[in-house]
Amino acid sequence: MIGFSHLIRHIHDHLSHVTSIFPSDTNLTCTFTAHATANTWSNWTEIVDSGATSLSTAFAAGRGHITALLVESISEDDTIYMLEIAWGASHILMTTFRFAGGTKFQAPHVQDRFWAPFMPAGQTMYYRMKSATAVADTCTVHFRYHVH
Repeated sequence: MIGFSHLIRHIHDHLSHVTSIFPSDTNLTCTFTAHATANTWSNWTEIVDSGATSLSTAFAAGRGHITALLVESISEDDTIYMLEIAWGASHILMTTFRFAGGTKFQAPHVQDRFWAPFMPAGQTMYYRMKSATAVADTCTVHFRYHVH
């Protein structure tokens, strides 16, 4: 019976949790930059906010999940963007995301919800991005996440 109780508690912890936001305040931003060559991935870059706080610090004490990414603004309305989120030195992929500028298929304010694999405590979080234009397009984003 103890094993069953543990299983129920484990399922409950996955289904109900406190969600946090990164960046953690309204005066902070998190900006991703695409490669300046069309359809070419940028280098893997650590995810940090404008106050130099890394998303990795949210997972410093425990493993957790990123559950959503919201695109807040984009630099180019007339293009398609793709980005990837990964963790660790070998860039273990958590999700790939594609979205369009406002004059393409939808408004740039898009929320992607996903159930990424656990991100182990103490790992560095990275992104890379590309767009269909030959400039270093940017987007600002924020994340929803929780730690177990």
